[in-house]
Amino acid sequence: MCPAAATTSSAKPSKKRKQPVVGPPESDSEEESVYDTASDDGEEEEERQELESEDEDEEVEEGSEDDEEDEDEDDDESEVEEEEVKEKKEKEKEEEEEAKKDKKQEEKKAKKDRKEDEKMAKEDKKEDEKKAKKKSEGSGILSNKLFSELPISELTAKAIREMNYTHLTQIQARSIPHLLERKDVMGAAKTGSGKTLAFLIPAIELLYHLPFSPRNGTGVVVVCPTRELAIQTHNVAKELMKYHSQTLGYVIGGNNRRSEADQLAKGVNLLVATPGRLLDHLQNTKSFIYKMLKCLVIDEADRILEQNFEEDMKQIFKRLPQNRQTVLFSATQTPEVEKFAKLSFEKNEESKEKPVYVGVDDDKSKATVEGLQQGYCVISSEKRFLVLYAFLKKKQNKKIMVFFSSCNSVKFHAELLNFLGIECSDIHGKQKQQKRTTTFFSFCKAEKGILLCTNVAARGLDIPDVDYIVQYDPPDEPKDYIHRVGRTARGEKGKGSALLFLLPEELKFLIYLKAAKVTLTEYEFNQKNVPNLQSHLENIVGENYFLNQSAKEAYRSYVLAYDSHSMKDIFNVHQLDLQCYGNDLELISYGFGFDTQHKTQYVQFLVTLQKVAASFCFRNPPKVNLDLDSSAAKHRKKMRRVDGGKRHGISASNPYGRKDKDGVDKRQFARF
Repeated sequence: MCPAAATTSSAKPSKKRKQPVVGPPESDSEEESVYDTASDDGEEEEERQELESEDEDEEVEEGSEDDEEDEDEDDDESEVEEEEVKEKKEKEKEEEEEAKKDKKQEEKKAKKDRKEDEKMAKEDKKEDEKKAKKKSEGSGILSNKLFSELPISELTAKAIREMNYTHLTQIQARSIPHLLERKDVMGAAKTGSGKTLAFLIPAIELLYHLPFSPRNGTGVVVVCPTRELAIQTHNVAKELMKYHSQTLGYVIGGNNRRSEADQLAKGVNLLVATPGRLLDHLQNTKSFIYKMLKCLVIDEADRILEQNFEEDMKQIFKRLPQNRQTVLFSATQTPEVEKFAKLSFEKNEESKEKPVYVGVDDDKSKATVEGLQQGYCVISSEKRFLVLYAFLKKKQNKKIMVFFSSCNSVKFHAELLNFLGIECSDIHGKQKQQKRTTTFFSFCKAEKGILLCTNVAARGLDIPDVDYIVQYDPPDEPKDYIHRVGRTARGEKGKGSALLFLLPEELKFLIYLKAAKVTLTEYEFNQKNVPNLQSHLENIVGENYFLNQSAKEAYRSYVLAYDSHSMKDIFNVHQLDLQCYGNDLELISYGFGFDTQHKTQYVQFLVTLQKVAASFCFRNPPKVNLDLDSSAAKHRKKMRRVDGGKRHGISASNPYGRKDKDGVDKRQFARF
């Protein structure tokens, strides 16, 4: 029952109702009073019962009403419960579907994670294998093997100790054991990796154990592409042979040929030579004893091919004994080098042994050494020299090498910088050998200084403690870039920096460098730090006759060198603001009788390179004859004259011509 109903029923009995009086009239007698009292009590009882029955009826009615209300409420509650159950079922269904989706996603993710884990496990395994291999071989350039562990003579070991070498480099550790066993070896390693000691130590041991003496003649020949590299190799061999009795010497272009012949006649057991001069002595020096040659070493084979010494080397191979050990080292491996290697390793028909290939950089991710910081800057033509001047002036207490594209450019910039108070030296192919040698060794011994050079100093030379390599003119190819920057950061823990100057049109060269595993960072020069000296420089060059002539030659050589680039899609001479003066062309066409329609085929164009000329300190661009095909035409004309001429005595076996009638050899040799 509801609380309201209960309150109502409990309140009703307390009500007093007025009842009608029923019975006989009042009397004074005792009987009447008794009768009256009894009748009154019965009536009251009846009334009370009636009232209770009424109350019960009311309570029943109220209870039925309450029950109806409760039933309605129960119905509402059941409907709500049904809706809740329905919603709950729908929610559970949705949750099941989501759970299925989540399960599928988790399965996919788990599958993907498993694949990634497997991939990472494989990579970790490879990395661990590499680390284990690296740990067994050593880190960086050096290996874990010691020179004291090599099976070499005490005389050589003592010299190595005095040179302060303890650990072998990677190329030395892999190649020296094979060379000591007198096997043919073809080696490939970065510049500055220790190739010189790798072939000199076994060569010296070979001479020691045979043993060789001066009367036996030459037992080992080392062929180098340049004079400077030959002199440097000779000096290293001299240190290694300090306690040996065998003799040592070198023959290079530019030296006195007669004194070299006298030296060979006395007997040189280990001979270092450049290709042209070696072939000369093989052909013309009768006192040169080489029939007992045991080993031929070819250093920097790729550079030898680049300098067009292939024909000379073929002649050398034919003249030297076939039963010999052959060693070939190269910084880069190209199809031309492989072809050349096959030719150099040709032996007699009885020998079927193949050369051992040793490569230490095949799996490296970088083509340059670890301690080298490399960058480039994009500079317009007219600002190039100003930036170079500012850089060199700031770094005068450092050791710097600056590379140019031509000999004339090196000569002019050396003269101009010295005139401006920046002391520098220069090396190029047009210098006499004595000056080149003196300059080279002076720079090697110097703690600081600036050396301007061409590619003649780009390969093989071991110049200690070079801080900066600046490539003022970009190289022909990425491999030339690698060789140039190899002059710094040499040896274990070596550090250095390299800077490449590029024109805006030459930025595509970076793509080729990246393909060659060379990555550069862009450097920006603050224009406030670049002095505004252009007008002052123009006055100097305009007023100084010798500087003016030198600048013109450098300007012309720069354009010709630019035109000779092998990568024409990047280094296009026609992108250098070439402007031909129509009046000049018409005047020349008229003067020589050329038709203006065909004048481009016959006339040497007079051109003006405006921005380029500014980098050579010209106020008004000079007019110079730039016959871009003249060199090739002169070469073809010369070859026709040689082939069609008479009494010159030139042939494949005697490329230097006929001797005098009296038999005296007075021919001039100016080859490498």
